[in-house]
Amino acid sequence: MTIIIDPQSSGIAGNMIIGALVDLGANADDLKEIMEKSAKEFGKVEVTFKKITKQGIDSTYCNVEMLEQKDSISYADFIEKIKNLDLDEKVKETSINVFERIAIAESKVHGKPLNQVHFHEVGASDAVADVIGSIYAYYCLNLDDDKIIGLPIAVGGGRVKTAHGTIPVPAPAVVEILKGFKMIGGPVDSELATPTGCAIYAELCDEVKDFIPLTNPKKTGYGAGKKDFDHPNVLRIIESKDIVESDEIDVIETNLDHLTGEEIGYLFDRLQDEGASDVSIAPIIMKKNRQGSLLKVISPRKNRERLIDAIFKETGSLGIRITPNIHRGIAKREFEKRTFEINGKEYEVTFKTGYVNGEIISKRAEYEDLKKIAQESGLPLKKIKELIK
Repeated sequence: MTIIIDPQSSGIAGNMIIGALVDLGANADDLKEIMEKSAKEFGKVEVTFKKITKQGIDSTYCNVEMLEQKDSISYADFIEKIKNLDLDEKVKETSINVFERIAIAESKVHGKPLNQVHFHEVGASDAVADVIGSIYAYYCLNLDDDKIIGLPIAVGGGRVKTAHGTIPVPAPAVVEILKGFKMIGGPVDSELATPTGCAIYAELCDEVKDFIPLTNPKKTGYGAGKKDFDHPNVLRIIESKDIVESDEIDVIETNLDHLTGEEIGYLFDRLQDEGASDVSIAPIIMKKNRQGSLLKVISPRKNRERLIDAIFKETGSLGIRITPNIHRGIAKREFEKRTFEINGKEYEVTFKTGYVNGEIISKRAEYEDLKKIAQESGLPLKKIKELIK
């Protein structure tokens, strides 16, 4: 499954995330209990859920009302209190990661070391409820098993009053938290993205895209915001079936005409060890009718420079061609182990199954397993392939 978090039109806040996850199936009663219990250490809150309509969109609104306001608290003391909460360790660990993102942003904005940061709005009891509630719902829905894709965040515009005075929108902490992600101003003169919501988004997203990728929607949840605008003030979270994934790769090529067969074989293995996704070497006729080989390497972008360096050093090539930013479609892959008895001995074989939109397009036994069985049994590889289907 793939989960798409869509804050393109109305931004993101902790309570909007919770509302959308409840819309997707998280238990509201359990969340109310967990959120109120966890926030109590920082100030009492009352959590309520209700279905409302935002400009024609049916959505779930999570309201967190602060009943008690305690003094600000240092980051170290704050984290210690979170660690002592009676929660699943995964929920606590991920929640701490979220608060760490907020604290680091605050420390950069205010020019203070992390141990001198004191939480104000972001450390208040309602923010604790928002973070714990969001992460608890995330794990209850088993979304940690899914890929999370985030779309660009609409951050709004104008100015907003805070404990530090009136500041521009987006708030400086929001800008810090979203470094490495994508945001866009508007579409209204109002704050749409809160530090808490952005930190949760940043922690949960595996990838950020400009647009929704090729997908097969299964279910959609809408979490309502507090404010009313001329457009639906909702956060959309889409749950989709398996999709054809894509990524960006580089294709690296060079011609070889002076390496021996052994040296080419060594180069092949070296490039795979350096992180190449695929290596191929094909015979070619070069200028002046010389026989040579075309080396073609498919490289993830993060490994490109390392692979180019290895090619230069191992081949002495004076020129390497690079075709960057090629989009590659990737079928979803699953691996399954099965046991077969051959000549009275049991062997474990791994099968790789490829899916596109939930439909099986290929299912093959891994070559290395078949090779091992052939070597140990003395049977031809062709016979092993016939026996293992």
